[in-house]
Amino acid sequence: MGYDARVAEALAAPLEGWDFTALHGRVVEDPLPWDYRHLLLARLPQTASLLDLGTGGGEFLSALAPLPPRTAATEGYPPNLPVARQRLKPLGVEVSAVGEDDALPYPDGSFALVAGRHESYDPHEVRRVLTGDGLFVTQQVGGRDLEELNHALDAPPLAHRHWDLSHATAALAEAGLTVTWSEEVRVRTTFHDIGALVLFLRLVPWQVPDFDVDHYAPRLRALHEKMARGRPLTAHAHRFILSATSA
Repeated sequence: MGYDARVAEALAAPLEGWDFTALHGRVVEDPLPWDYRHLLLARLPQTASLLDLGTGGGEFLSALAPLPPRTAATEGYPPNLPVARQRLKPLGVEVSAVGEDDALPYPDGSFALVAGRHESYDPHEVRRVLTGDGLFVTQQVGGRDLEELNHALDAPPLAHRHWDLSHATAALAEAGLTVTWSEEVRVRTTFHDIGALVLFLRLVPWQVPDFDVDHYAPRLRALHEKMARGRPLTAHAHRFILSATSA
């Protein structure tokens, strides 16, 4: 398939919820040394209340069922809200909208477990809604995530390059939370065709905020030629994970 056809297909793909299924086998990320899903599943049977931060379309949270008796979720991207509510309502999960300030619409001490994957958070708000012996578990995208994409496109660098495990740990400590376990890695991510790259940048618009296929056409075409010759684009995902207690 040629450049124009691949790009047209990527631009026509619907964006709903947080679904990366169309990229399966086309964007390949090496496995992380931990399993976020397994960490949560191991705790849920003993957890009475759960808050999922940034639930997207509810895909991940719904796959954890059966859920604790009281489970709630937040989402900050308006188009995802109806998708998440439709998926999670049958499970008894209420989905609340949050703004850029990450203020949480719940009373103090509401949840025994607050979890978030790839979602921003306010450490003070997380501490506030946790019970006295509550636990916060989060997997985060670091500030140097896939920075090779920006370089390959000659796009502006990522805005929050400082965001890493050390900064997150310090901010949580300042809010009164103690990090009890953490890891940080950079893992190889391979983009095998230009359509996959374009679709990925549509799904993750903060990677290159001014992304437009016409503006970046010269760089995109050059990358397509390399990919067509069997030279995929390789970048590195920056991830860290931590658990913190309010006790």
